[in-house]
Amino acid sequence: MKKITLSIGLVAAILSTKAQDTTCTYFKGEKVYEFNYQTDEILNVTTQETRFFTIDVKDKEILCLDLSDDKKRIRKVIIVYPDGDSTTRILDSNHEIYYSPVGPITVKVGKPKLMIKL
Repeated sequence: MKKITLSIGLVAAILSTKAQDTTCTYFKGEKVYEFNYQTDEILNVTTQETRFFTIDVKDKEILCLDLSDDKKRIRKVIIVYPDGDSTTRILDSNHEIYYSPVGPITVKVGKPKLMIKL
């Protein structure tokens, strides 16, 4: 249910903006791929060595976040807004795609962790 609500909110945000660009970041295990959304050209490949990988989303941009860990894992994602407020989400990272709100924002993506259900 939360995914549906989040998706509806993101679609509304996307449709309400006039000019925007899309930044794409693909996480697969410890590897992080940044690529051009329109041409699928890989711009940068790095290894996530710190606890959180930081992505700066510029003004009127949207982040396409592709979490593709091979096993069922979760990732902690923190969205920091320009006024200093932040939102923390725990997202499934087994081949899931998420879209951020329209920037400017900073998105911090944590390392994959084992999902434990009680």
